Formats: sequence, structure tokens, C-alpha cells
Amino acid sequence: MDFEATLSQLGQNGFLIALAIIILVVLFKGVRIVPQSEKFVVERFGRLKSVLGPGLNFIVPFLDRVRHRVSVLERQLPTNSQDAITSDNVLVKVDTSVFYRITEPAKTVYRIRDVDAAISTTVAGIVRAEIGQMELDEVQSNRSELINAIKSAIEVAVDDWGVEVTRAELLDVNLDRATQDAMLQQLNAERARRAQVTEAEGYKRAVELNADAELYSAEQAAKARRLQADAEAYATGVVARAIAKNGIEAAQYQVALKQVEALTALGGGEGKQTILVPSNAMDAFADAFKMLKGSK
Repeated sequence: MDFEATLSQLGQNGFLIALAIIILVVLFKGVRIVPQSEKFVVERFGRLKSVLGPGLNFIVPFLDRVRHRVSVLERQLPTNSQDAITSDNVLVKVDTSVFYRITEPAKTVYRIRDVDAAISTTVAGIVRAEIGQMELDEVQSNRSELINAIKSAIEVAVDDWGVEVTRAELLDVNLDRATQDAMLQQLNAERARRAQVTEAEGYKRAVELNADAELYSAEQAAKARRLQADAEAYATGVVARAIAKNGIEAAQYQVALKQVEALTALGGGEGKQTILVPSNAMDAFADAFKMLKGSK
């Protein structure tokens, strides 16, 4: 009896141990912890069942299987160089770089085999198409617009692959040696033309300023003559009013006084010891003296 009881006890213990092992295996197979940077694609009998997000997830053991682990971090494609021809038939070599991230892992897994290679090929074709619609000067000067156009075209092309294009960069546009030499000659010619234009504009400005200066000088001279004429007219008016008020004697007095001042100035010069005067000069002195005496 003791032996049978022992066997029974061992059997029960073995069953419990087996049951515990089975439970542990089921838990191990049925629980999936997904990292924050990944998503798991689950299949059941070879078909898509679900996509597990970050955190603790449960699946049906032995029926469901995690087939793909997809990173949702942003990725950068290797720098890609491709040749392109502008609308004015200039061959350029363009270096591009694209950043993207996977937003719908199911599409990425089941619709495209190598998403990096597919995006690289798509970018090359879009870059050639976009540059082919622009002239070389536009490619150089409107790089931001070209980048936006390339990014928009890539977004449309990769939409079915569950991919979001976050950035597209046009790193460099290189020209062959012959084109560089031609552009350098054109640049030098443009600089020479601008220098000639600047010199001509400077000469024109100098001529305009000189003309303005001459005009200003003429205007000032005309103003001076006008002021002098006004002063003479004013003096004449004063004399006329004096004559009208005091009679002809006032005019004769002024004339005689001027004659006396002229003779005085003539006699006051250096080395003028002998002065020859007209015969009526003394009469002028006498007339002036009489008038002066009479005025007193």
C-alpha cells in the first residue's frame, strides 16, 4: 500500500510539473513585449493576422507567429549620385539624400521586397524628371523649390509602401569641366558689363551734378543782379524823392559832393604830389561849399 501510494503521489507530482511546464510554454509563446522603436507583424497560417504595437501583447500560442520585426525609427538612405540633363542641355551630377520612416509595416512587408533600393531608384527618376524641366540657372538659384518638388513627388510614389518621407536633401549639383569654364567666362563677361554700366552711371551722375551746380550758380548770380538792380532802383527812388522834395539844389549838391570826394581820393594816393585837375574843378569845390554852407 505504501508503494502504491508513493507511485500515485509521484504521478500526481509529475502531472503537476508537466502542467506547469505547459503553462510556462504557453505563456512564453503567447506573450509578446514589443519595444517602443518597433512593431511586430503577426501571421496565422501564413496570412497577416495583426500588427503589434509597443508594450505588452498577447497572441494565440502555436497558431500565431511573429513573422517580421519592423523598426519605425527614421532612416537615412545612403547619399545617391545620378546624372541629369537640364532643359538647356547641360549635364549635371546631383547628390541627394532622403530620410523616411515606416508608418504602416504591413504595407512595407507585403508590397515591396527592398524598400531602401526601391526608394533610391524612385528618387533617381524623380530628380532627373524635375531637373529636366528646369534650366541650369534655375537649378542653381531655386534649389529650395526643387527640393520641395522632389519631396512631394517621392511622397506620392511611396504612399503604397507604408512609408513617410520626412526630408529630402539636394546636397550638391556638380558640372563637368567644360561647363564650368564656360560659366566662368560668362561670369567674367557679366562682371565686365556691370563695371562698364557702373562707370557710365557714375559719369552720367557727375554730369548731372555739374549741370545742377552750374544752374545753381546761374540762379544765384541772377538773384545777385536782381538784388543789385533793386538796390539801385531803391537809391534812384530815394534821390528822386529828395529832388521832388528839395528841388534841383539837392541834386546839384549831391553831384558837387561826389566831385569833391573824387578829387580828395585822387589827391590822397601815394606819390601824388602834383595833381592836374580840370579847370572847372575849383568851381565844383566852390559850389559844394556854398551848398554845404547853405544847408547849414
